[in-house]
Amino acid sequence: MDAIETLLTRKSVKSYKSDTVPKELIDKIVEAGLQAPSGLNKQAPIILVVTDKKTRDELSALNMNKDPFHRADPFYGAPVVLVVLADKSVPTYVYDGSLVMENMLLAAHALGLGACWIHRAKETFEMPEGKALLKKMGIEGEYEGIGNCIVGYADVPPVSKPRKENRVYYI
Repeated sequence: MDAIETLLTRKSVKSYKSDTVPKELIDKIVEAGLQAPSGLNKQAPIILVVTDKKTRDELSALNMNKDPFHRADPFYGAPVVLVVLADKSVPTYVYDGSLVMENMLLAAHALGLGACWIHRAKETFEMPEGKALLKKMGIEGEYEGIGNCIVGYADVPPVSKPRKENRVYYI
């Protein structure tokens, strides 16, 4: 898919098939995330690739505790969750993590997959259960959750929403 076409046609997918996503596609998405620019090339973000259903459901339950909409599954049934966390000691960590998220969202779309940014990664990994999960995975350090990139095959095509007008000013 052409880069500009990818940018202009990517939409958030909020309904997924349970079909397994091939590891090769997940690896390409992750690699796109790792290639994101970062302040002073510090590369503060890390990515947790969650394909294990039990861990995925545990993350969903933790996220749901902070979900103001009280959805039964804030990950919309997506079989893959790519969690982006970033080292808080790097001044640009939030921006760097956000760039990783965007690269992965675009890569998923370019590969014919659906994806969506799900918030509350920060809150999830501030909770004792979230910290315990990181410790169990062997992740140490002062990391803040930036976002959850859910990935899978779209069950329902995403709806295109109108863009607001008057958001560009030429000087």
